[in-house]
Amino acid sequence: MTDWSACPDVERIPGKVSGAWLVKNTRLPVDAILIHADEFTPEEIATEIFEGVTPETVRRVIAFARRRAPTPV
Repeated sequence: MTDWSACPDVERIPGKVSGAWLVKNTRLPVDAILIHADEFTPEEIATEIFEGVTPETVRRVIAFARRRAPTPV
């Protein structure tokens, strides 16, 4: 599980979307972006799947998650 507390593009607010990590100032869970990250470009995610986020934000969220992913053994 990723520790999102150091990512400036996300926030967690108790009681908002069950306390999930969200893209800042939205109700979009970061997990929703990551589910689509391997099949769609950041531009597609931001304009065709989820409105209200920029491709740049999507790129940064994906990059943060990939940097924090556990190394396979």
